Amino acid sequence: MKTTAKIVMVVLIGLVFVASGAFAAEPKYSGFLGDYYKNLQPGPKDGAKMRWLKPGVDFTKYNKLMVDSVIFYLADDSEDKGINAEEVKELTDTFNQEIVNALKDKYPIVAEPGPDVARLRIAITGVKKSKPGMSVVSSIVPVGIGISLIKKGVTGSYSGSGGTNAEFMALDSMSNDVIIAAVDERSAGYTERFTSLGAAKDAFKFWAQRIRKFMDETGGAKQ
Repeated sequence: MKTTAKIVMVVLIGLVFVASGAFAAEPKYSGFLGDYYKNLQPGPKDGAKMRWLKPGVDFTKYNKLMVDSVIFYLADDSEDKGINAEEVKELTDTFNQEIVNALKDKYPIVAEPGPDVARLRIAITGVKKSKPGMSVVSSIVPVGIGISLIKKGVTGSYSGSGGTNAEFMALDSMSNDVIIAAVDERSAGYTERFTSLGAAKDAFKFWAQRIRKFMDETGGAKQ
């Protein structure tokens, strides 16, 4: 139980996206975190670039997770800002599956709130789309998720040209009080190009595995 109780410390403090290299001087925020941007402070070495932890919270009481479906934000200078609902669903389902795959064998994922459940919300921002879209639709990732993705290429290509960010929020699942807010960024100069669903899946797997790796290194795996 003591080890299991570490899960929230891992998820709510450590699961704020491990940085993979140098950062840009000033991140460009999407609005996903709302008023919590003003609370952000520089994070620790090898952790999130910017983060905020709600004072007075006993993070050890949380040992299960609800995970919202990921949200994507197009960059302001994206070549194309068109939205294709089917395409967005494929990308969203793919990311959700990778997150579940990375966590499910050691970290409990649930679909209902509870006193020991933290709710995670994740946004990938600064995404650029070449011509010929991405909506902002959120839902809870179901327990035992099993997704059959349509086998086709993504229309156009997506990229994050050295500035793709992850914005992260954790809430108490009973009260919906925000207890963690964080912003992180992939290394400057790194370019992700999603020319097909398969390539997008590879990039999403990177994020999911980085999260899992950090959790394992901090010793929060369920025994």
